[in-house]
Amino acid sequence: MKRKLVALALAGVLAAALSGCVESGRTDQSRAGGDKVACPVPIDESFTGAVRLGYQDIPNGALVVKDAGLLETCLPKAKITWSKFASGATVIQAFGSNSLDLGLLGSAAAARAISAPLNIDMKVVWIHDVIGSAESLVVKDPAITSVAGLRGKKIAVPFASTSHYSLLGALAAAGIERDVTLVNLSPDAILGAWRDSGVDAAFIWEPTLTELLKNGHTVTTAAETAKAGKPTFDLEGARADFVAQNPKFLTVWTAAQNWAVHQLAGDPQGAATHIAAQLGIPVDAVRRQLSGYVYLDAATQAGAPYLGRQLGTDLQGSAQFLLSQGEIQGLAAPEKYSGAVYAEAATAASAK
Repeated sequence: MKRKLVALALAGVLAAALSGCVESGRTDQSRAGGDKVACPVPIDESFTGAVRLGYQDIPNGALVVKDAGLLETCLPKAKITWSKFASGATVIQAFGSNSLDLGLLGSAAAARAISAPLNIDMKVVWIHDVIGSAESLVVKDPAITSVAGLRGKKIAVPFASTSHYSLLGALAAAGIERDVTLVNLSPDAILGAWRDSGVDAAFIWEPTLTELLKNGHTVTTAAETAKAGKPTFDLEGARADFVAQNPKFLTVWTAAQNWAVHQLAGDPQGAATHIAAQLGIPVDAVRRQLSGYVYLDAATQAGAPYLGRQLGTDLQGSAQFLLSQGEIQGLAAPEKYSGAVYAEAATAASAK
């Protein structure tokens, strides 16, 4: 019965996506005051189009690029609009309603978008990060020290997210997937429910994760579920028609993201300063959060294990698992998952 309640709640999410109802945050065309940096590629004044970008409060290169105003520097005649989203589920909705061109979403959300019943024609153009301990299952009761100990408990997670996918894998491995109640909440709502004792546990990402750990503890992480064969990623998705029509924009966009990854590796303090300005938290807190992710440059991403080949297989694997859990209605053809990976821009950026 509890799994039925979960399925009904998920059906509501999917219905919202199909209806085109978009729940996005504020539109933000300004930077948070970060220092301007030089464009890593020749400035392109020929691109004069409007681009709608979706971001989330996740500490990776996307926030470095946003705070540095790098796209605005590299594409001075473009009209770039940034909109904040709470989770991948709302990014999917925006793609479905044609109100977003590119947006950050997790690999589970991407697999869901490609699969039935949504069947969204989208491309994955970049891997923002490989998720590790930055997404974790946090429990309040100190007596609960394992996933199995959550039998009969109420667990919060944003549906259609990488955390949702990791949680399902952890519950299945513990044999209690039908013995818990899952509650579909956004990160902000999870924090409120946690404070009001409305939930017993939550699988969530930074920066909400750090807040929950102030009076909770970790029982498993996305790094552990990845070892069990269910890796998760934060990706940049784009509508397929936008990708086909704007290869020059994607080349510049990818070069900006590649610059940010090199900043995270070579100047982590400077990168963390940009991210801290966007998240409104101390730089030291950002530095701690960054350790929970792995960041890949364009040369690495263009290789076979990622955009070169393997990511399409990982997306199909995610979809197969979601289907086995009753979280999607059907699989797309295998070529849909492999064809959803767009490596051209990363390959071009790696050659510069």
